[in-house]
This record gives sequence, C-alpha cells and structure tokens, in this order.
Amino acid sequence: MWKNLRIALLLLVLAIVASQAWMDRVATQGWQSTLWVGIFPFNGDGSPVAQQYIDGLTTADFQGIETFFEREAQRFGVGLEHPIHIELYPQGNRLPPQLERGAGAIGVAWWSLKMRWFARRAARVPGRAPPRIRIFVLFHDPATLTTVPDSHGLQKGLIGVVHAFAEQGMAGGNNIVIAHELMHTLGATDKYDLATGAPLDPIGLGDPDRKPLYPQTRAEIMAGRRALSATDFEMPVSLREVVVGSATATEIRWTHH
Repeated sequence: MWKNLRIALLLLVLAIVASQAWMDRVATQGWQSTLWVGIFPFNGDGSPVAQQYIDGLTTADFQGIETFFEREAQRFGVGLEHPIHIELYPQGNRLPPQLERGAGAIGVAWWSLKMRWFARRAARVPGRAPPRIRIFVLFHDPATLTTVPDSHGLQKGLIGVVHAFAEQGMAGGNNIVIAHELMHTLGATDKYDLATGAPLDPIGLGDPDRKPLYPQTRAEIMAGRRALSATDFEMPVSLREVVVGSATATEIRWTHH
C-alpha cells in the first residue's frame, strides 16, 4: 500500500510540475500583457569591488533591456507596447546552486530542481510582488578573472542565472547576456556553434540577407556575437547593436511561421 501511495504522490507532483510549466509557457508566449522580470543581484566572488558595484545599481541600469524588447517586438508587429518590465530587487546573500561543468542529463535535471527551489525562496521579498521571471545576476571583480562562468536560462521555472562583470564599462555587455538568458526562459534556443562560439549561418546572423554577407553590422541575440567573417566574430558593446532574428522570433511566438 505504501509503495502505491508513494507512486501516486510522485505522479501527482510530476503532474503539478508539468501543469505549471504549461501555464508558464502560455503566460510568457501569449504576449497579451507585460511580463514582469525581476533582477536579483549577488556578490559572485565576495569582493569589495563587486559589492561597491552592486550598491550603486538602480533599475535604470537595465533599462536598455526593456528598450531592446520594445524595439524588436515592434519590428515583428507585436501589438504589446511594453513586452517586459524590469525591476531591481534587493541583493541576495546565499548564492544560487552551481551547475558543474560536464554535468550529464541527470546532473542538469537535479540542478534544475534545486534552482526552482532556490528561486521560489529567493524571490520572496517582503512588500514586493514576486516577478514572473527571475534573473539572478552574480557580479565578479573583472580584475580576478578574464572570463566569467557560463550563464544559464531555464524555460521550465522561468529562471536565469547570469555571471557578469562588476564594471560600468561592461554594463552594456552584461545586459546582452541578461537579455540572452531571458530569451531562453521564453523558449529561444542558442544560435551559435557550441564548439567554437561562431554565429550560425543564417539563423545566427543579425542580417542574413546582407550583401556582401560579411562583416555583419549587428549581432543576433541568441548568437551573442557579431560575425566579421565566416571565422571571426566579436561581442557587441550594447543591445543597440543586437537584433532578434526570425528564427528566434518564431520560437518566442512573435511570429507564427
């Protein structure tokens, strides 16, 4: 009897999770109302530099992400004037669970479950409404590392984990990474070669119809880099140099091809 009860409880939990995932997808891909996005900053390395940077953050520092979504949604004929609204929430203390490099399918699934549990608690801020999408941004002192760890976005759970540099001159690049992971929560997939990082032709190019094709003047948000040639590419400095490609627009239901 106990075995049957445990199985029944497990099936109930799975059904609830599946139902929540379906409702999240409907809510985030319908584009009938503005999606509330919460930015939760963390001191990723415990450094004074990162802390000073976080202390100076305001919601205005992320305004470029809202502007990017408004501009690109309008370009694809989305009727919603403000697709997303970003709010800055108080700094978190306990860091999100870390996804280990080389984690297999089981490791990723277990990390995903831990992230959902973490996000549920971390997003509870007294006096503040919990956002629909939660983006946890871990800031690092750029003097201590040349590249930050990989960032991740989860459509199931509507959660993003972003590693960013605690330097004002890199704020534009940070916002590109945040927008990229935010797009993942909405159902967009990567548009670059996972081995080399090169934008995929044509879906990873900002202007795939450009003649001559290279150099590209803009980057596609899910490629993250601007292709200068078939083998050379660079990170744009801000979202003003980034666009949403047609394949990504279809994935997030801005178009219905």
